[in-house]
Amino acid sequence: MAERSEKALRPGSGQAFLVLEDGSIFEGASFGAPLQASGEVVFNTSMTGYQEALTDPSYAGQMLVMTYPIQGNYGVNDRDDESERIQVNAFIVREHCEAPSNQLMISTLHDYLLERGVPGISGVDTRALTRRLRTAGVMMGALVVEGSPEDALAQLQESSRYGSVDLVPTVSAARPFAWPPEGVYAPDDGVAASRRVVLLDLGVKYNIMRSLRRLGCDVMAMPATSSAEDILALRPDGIVLSPGPGDPAMLDYVVETVKGILGRAPIMGICLGHQVVGRAAGAETYKLKFGHRGANHPVKEVATGRVHITAQNHGYAVDGDGLPSSLEASHVHLNDGTVEGLSGREYPLLTIQYHSEASPGPLDNLYLFERFVEMISEDA
Repeated sequence: MAERSEKALRPGSGQAFLVLEDGSIFEGASFGAPLQASGEVVFNTSMTGYQEALTDPSYAGQMLVMTYPIQGNYGVNDRDDESERIQVNAFIVREHCEAPSNQLMISTLHDYLLERGVPGISGVDTRALTRRLRTAGVMMGALVVEGSPEDALAQLQESSRYGSVDLVPTVSAARPFAWPPEGVYAPDDGVAASRRVVLLDLGVKYNIMRSLRRLGCDVMAMPATSSAEDILALRPDGIVLSPGPGDPAMLDYVVETVKGILGRAPIMGICLGHQVVGRAAGAETYKLKFGHRGANHPVKEVATGRVHITAQNHGYAVDGDGLPSSLEASHVHLNDGTVEGLSGREYPLLTIQYHSEASPGPLDNLYLFERFVEMISEDA
């Protein structure tokens, strides 16, 4: 937990320190909320999309480093949030822009963080920080404002490790809701809903539901604790398992739910949803050294050989060795050979490790939602 400082109410007016668990110290200036924070420190290589990244539930429990050197240059608007709140524990940047310009902006990045109680640190050598994380792997870190590195290290020693906590309940819906919930930006595309999709909310991004709605799907989101019976009672034409934060090995209750729906309706799993499907079918998952986070990851579709540039945000992966006979790898990451997608040999199933909704990121992979809708139609 964090304590508010009465200082540093303006961006750059207070000294801040980021300390990693290996003892590395990075000095900078406080912006956003003048609070302490801790979490797993990860980096994202996207050049734009900081508002979408900040509100991505998959970042819950983490402190986000952006490798692009300036952030906040186009402000914040009322359209690009991907969830109801900022999800990161802290935002770490080289430089944040105090005088942004964009016709849609309603706030600066500093005010956006300040109003929502999330601390930021600027002036950090993010290139050196990223190289350390790539070399040693992601680490826990702590941020203090108007404190000492020793204060940050003491805070870090009292913090729970990222992989030891089930973070899904902190980001999943508390009760079922239909898309769009009240007050969320959802432009009317005029497409009549003809298919019912039930989405198991493990930390869903809004643009997943927007994308399904544009294809004529009526979307109902269900809490992560929902049972297979709860989901099937809604008589879905198709089921989507959303992205989300944390280690899939902590989610035995979700795995049991997925075991109960496999083969009962066409399924699409995205990111954490992909990993949960793998575990439900008998595959193993493991933690990556520094994860895949950014909008520039090359992925090959095995069946066609076509390469797509993808948006990704995950620190765990499905182990491609020893996949059960019911699954086959449909996509592969070209940088490290990671399994990036699965298809079912015995039932209609499509999973991907990356983010087909592309917020932020390239639009190469929206076709996968179309493929899922086609799968629903074929199964009808």
